Amino acid sequence: MDFHAARQNMVESQVRVNDVTDTALQLAMRHVSRERLCAPSQGFAAYGDVEVAIAPGRVLMAPRDVAKLLQSLEPRAGETALAIAAPYAAAVLAHAGLTVTAQEADPRAQAVVEPYLKELGVRIETNDLKIPAGRDYDVIVIEGAVAELPAAWLKALKVGGRLAVVLKDSKIGRARLYIRLEAGFSEREVFDSSPSTLPGFARTPSFEF
Repeated sequence: MDFHAARQNMVESQVRVNDVTDTALQLAMRHVSRERLCAPSQGFAAYGDVEVAIAPGRVLMAPRDVAKLLQSLEPRAGETALAIAAPYAAAVLAHAGLTVTAQEADPRAQAVVEPYLKELGVRIETNDLKIPAGRDYDVIVIEGAVAELPAAWLKALKVGGRLAVVLKDSKIGRARLYIRLEAGFSEREVFDSSPSTLPGFARTPSFEF
């Protein structure tokens, strides 16, 4: 399979047509080897308009959704970023010149993504995803949906820092952008999206009579 051609086609047919105009992100997505972040048997699907398996229960978010999340963050070279269960976003941000920490909790997923991320200079941290590795980040991105946003993620931002995540409590989710202010946070919806929910981040059913 010609992965180089598939990458270029992905950018043209899934990214640019969905109003992702950030040229640095486009360039990074043209170069990052997404197939190396998939389960070995799933590389053929790496550039399709689909989620692709990394390990049992974990997937790469579809390229369109990752691109739009990242563009909403307005990442800039030289900034620091935390990618929570977000290996493809981590690779793209690293290629765009950010200093990136990738946080994983599932050793099976980490075994797949770690070799390539280390080649790109991404630092790997293993920890409960609800407890961010470090603090004072300019950018935090999560590659999967969550029913509720852990407060600790927002607290890991520096003032002026941005966090992008998809909140999904039903079949339809919405990507949201949070910005840390001197006092509190601002937030806004940026686009509709329905990626798979990260393991451990679904809403716990409440008991009713």
